Amino acid sequence: MAGFDYDLFVIGGGSGGVRAARIASGEYGAKVGIAEEYRMGGTCVIRGCVPKKLMVFASSYAPAFEDARAYGWDVTVGGFDWTAFRAKLDAELDRLEGVYRAGLTGAKVTIHDCRATVEDAHTVRLATGEVFTAKHILIATGGRPFVPDMAAEAGAMTSNDIFKLDALPKSILIVGGGFIACEFACILNGMGVDVTQFYRGEQILRGFDGEARGHIAEHMRDAGINLHVGTDVIEMKPVDGGTWVKSTDGREGVYEKVVYATGRVPNTEGLGLDTLGVKLGRKGEVVVDEWSQTAVPSIFAVGDVTDRINLTPVAIREGHAFADTIFGAKPTKPDHELVASAVFTQPEFGTVGMTEEAARDERPIEIYATSFRPMQSAFAGRPDRVMMKLIVCAETRKVLGCHIVAPGAGEMIQLAAIAIKIGATKEDFDRTVAVHPVMAEELVTLRKPVRTA
Repeated sequence: MAGFDYDLFVIGGGSGGVRAARIASGEYGAKVGIAEEYRMGGTCVIRGCVPKKLMVFASSYAPAFEDARAYGWDVTVGGFDWTAFRAKLDAELDRLEGVYRAGLTGAKVTIHDCRATVEDAHTVRLATGEVFTAKHILIATGGRPFVPDMAAEAGAMTSNDIFKLDALPKSILIVGGGFIACEFACILNGMGVDVTQFYRGEQILRGFDGEARGHIAEHMRDAGINLHVGTDVIEMKPVDGGTWVKSTDGREGVYEKVVYATGRVPNTEGLGLDTLGVKLGRKGEVVVDEWSQTAVPSIFAVGDVTDRINLTPVAIREGHAFADTIFGAKPTKPDHELVASAVFTQPEFGTVGMTEEAARDERPIEIYATSFRPMQSAFAGRPDRVMMKLIVCAETRKVLGCHIVAPGAGEMIQLAAIAIKIGATKEDFDRTVAVHPVMAEELVTLRKPVRTA
């Protein structure tokens, strides 16, 4: 496109921005530049999904060793070696960043390893002082953890910092009740850390299905996590040995480390968008239409910076749809309906579709649910229970939602999501022959509703 240095300039090297850049350049021949101020791969690859999931795996071996003994294995286990694990983790993240860079280079995308800001509707300025023009600009800068001033002044960490710990603390306080807080509470507890968790709401995992939330909270407490809901920090200060904390319920204690996981905010501060006519929301999110276009026609945004559905696969879909629309002459809107997700607590939580609470406010529903001890843990003598739940429209018989709390729930929910996405009814589930003996067979053997609403 004559008159511009680039057809597309992408700010942000996370999953959404990288996908958009690769498709625009590699498949459609656009001249593309991308700027990333930290490491290519973004939150998911460098300080989110990938390293977190590897930590989940690492933390799950302690109960597995106990199960092995119950199954007749003569197992002797030493302590968890965080230093050895972290060295391998760092090496894996280096490898993955290299894969991202190679993908961009192979697609002939020009990489700029520095911060970029927007000067006008078609101009970006790099931290190096270089200025480039682009016919289209894509904002894909993601989000960052939010920490209150009081906590920041007392030296509280965020989830980003956990991956860089030189050694595991003996004790830790995690403040927050969302999926990040709960996942790290389970991870660190599994690695032998004494974990306390405060959440100011009445139950963890706000926004998810209420029955599943309660099930997970009970498991976390049974696993030894000191979980306190309806509790918040009112005072904290550094002391010898860690951080002294006073909570709203009068509790006082000293913790070697304190982590705040109380939410994330879009990374738009200092980008220059607010002076260009790009509309920002209450949290600083870039407001876009169904095509990911902002109020400035040449500027688009995808991923967590838009605060639509903050999941990596969604950002990837949004980035791909943008490239197809603008450079592929294939108008494509990202599909935000019935997006499945998994919370990697222990046990895992897989969910897709409507919660019971949301569904019953809209229409008559039937609830099919069960909770049971799975064969593996029952044989080992552990009290763990799993939960399976279907939300069914009483009128159309369509399955509106599925919620699973069980080992491997993330794997199960991906397959259930396909059936629900194409409009499967409860009778379709009933007609499906069960696979036996597996936990997931319960999804097709739930014959009678436990309640209606």
